[in-house]
Amino acid sequence: MEKALPPIPVKRYFTIGEVGELCGVKPHVLRYWEQEFTQLRPMKRRGNRRYYQHHEVLMIRRIRDLLYDQGFTISGARNKLQELAQGERDRRKAGEVPLEGMEAIEIDQEEFEAALHDNPDQGAPRTVDLSQLLHLRRELFEIRELLTVGH
Repeated sequence: MEKALPPIPVKRYFTIGEVGELCGVKPHVLRYWEQEFTQLRPMKRRGNRRYYQHHEVLMIRRIRDLLYDQGFTISGARNKLQELAQGERDRRKAGEVPLEGMEAIEIDQEEFEAALHDNPDQGAPRTVDLSQLLHLRRELFEIRELLTVGH
């Protein structure tokens, strides 16, 4: 009965229609959830068009799971999200790695770029922004957390 959600494409911004398809909810529901969940703050551009980032798509999937699959009320889902966020902050404050079993990764910018230049499979050398790598790492942690919630 439960329909599997499609994989999230690798891109920076998603329209409200794309997010609706990726998360299995209608655009008017997403607009309503923005009012109820302060964590959802899509960027708004010309004509008040909404553009969601990857982490917001993950959050919407988490909200959908809490409401539709686990049976939480809006208020209960809001509290659960705050609880999860507080737990994450507490773990970070205690010096723990965000997710169990993951070791802290030290990335040396110069070493990483040199490895790209030395690898013939990578094609032409390109510049790598360390902040983008760290952002990607954080998103991967969020994905892993989403996959392990409730298991």
